[in-house]
Amino acid sequence: MFKVFISSWALFLGMFMLMVGNGLQGTLLGIRGGIENFSTFEMSIVMSAYFVGFLGGSRLAPEMIRRVGHVRVFAALGSTISAVLILYPVLPEVWAWTMGRVVIGFCFSGVYVTAESWLNNSATNETRGQSLSIYMLAQMAGIVLAQGILSLGDVSGYILFIIPSVLVSLAFAPILLSVVPTPSFDTTRPMKIKDLVQTSPLASIGMFLLGGVFAAQFGMTAVYGTQAGLSVAQISLLVSVIYIAALVAQYPIGWASDRMDRRVLIIGTAALGGAGAMLAAMSGGNFYVILVGAALVGGTSNPLYALYIAYANDFLEHEDMAAASAGFIFINGVGAITGPILIGYVMGVFGEAAFWVVVALLMSAMALYGVVRVLQRPSETSVEDQVPYSPVMANASPVAMELAQEIYIDAELDEQADNEEDPS
Repeated sequence: MFKVFISSWALFLGMFMLMVGNGLQGTLLGIRGGIENFSTFEMSIVMSAYFVGFLGGSRLAPEMIRRVGHVRVFAALGSTISAVLILYPVLPEVWAWTMGRVVIGFCFSGVYVTAESWLNNSATNETRGQSLSIYMLAQMAGIVLAQGILSLGDVSGYILFIIPSVLVSLAFAPILLSVVPTPSFDTTRPMKIKDLVQTSPLASIGMFLLGGVFAAQFGMTAVYGTQAGLSVAQISLLVSVIYIAALVAQYPIGWASDRMDRRVLIIGTAALGGAGAMLAAMSGGNFYVILVGAALVGGTSNPLYALYIAYANDFLEHEDMAAASAGFIFINGVGAITGPILIGYVMGVFGEAAFWVVVALLMSAMALYGVVRVLQRPSETSVEDQVPYSPVMANASPVAMELAQEIYIDAELDEQADNEEDPS
């Protein structure tokens, strides 16, 4: 793994710095919105706007790269992100923040597509899994570090908006100065949603519900913390715990995924996340209980993303996996757009604890639908025939999803070859 890191250190460092900037601005806006007297529902619109842009960027960025090349797209989107970050405190209006979030969501999605295509181009069959793991670790570490920076600054001033702008600008230097431009690429057209739902109803419905949960974590946690009267340091710790738990739980859940019926694991994981959310909702304001609940939600919701993909792949041919991934990105994106709006409305009516209640309902719905599918259709795939699990983040671009799918396919082909050599 060390050799993989050395070969692509500039890319990993650049993405780490980008995620510090992205993680900082997301939480910062949630807190600053309260200072600017934005209502909970207004902030939910602002937070939802990021996912509107992100979904659009994942569809349009490949065409932009084909037209003008990776380097120009990368530089243009990065410059735009840096500019918008500085404009937030200059225009503290709901409409301006909403438009800014759409633009930033679009740009970050395009940046992910570009960076991950470089990563895919430099990886080999032997290093692809390690590359994706280091990439995911760099992203998570960036988000967590961002929360530490946030707790040290003044959220009512300008400095915390300038820091992510500078970090984003600097992040492109190591990448653009060291990475060789890759040729244009063709992304897979998404599978029709109807066909995807028919192939794997559990994964499709789960992905939609999970989009709402993920958007709640990424966009509305800081809004909840502000409404609940938490300090900036407490909000920073709360967001950090969610992402640290997601990283720590990814591999144990992946290990279990390859050794048991995935539907049972999906049901248990979603139920545990729902219980964690209800624990936070009934905490009575006890911050440490809230942290435990948040850790359970983060440690289950993020691995569920990769778990649903692995489960769907059990029923797909190799040539259909990439198309299904693109479809799942769309389904998850629609859920992510609607999730913050629903949570913001409910919080405005019932109070801040409703944040956890809605998350609990979404997670519980995933578990209950899993039970329904188990009762409707017995398992047709033995544990031995399941495709290997591969960790992937819920904010993955189509390129990262295709990279993960290549890992699935390579591992399955290797396993088939081993079985043919040793039929016993």
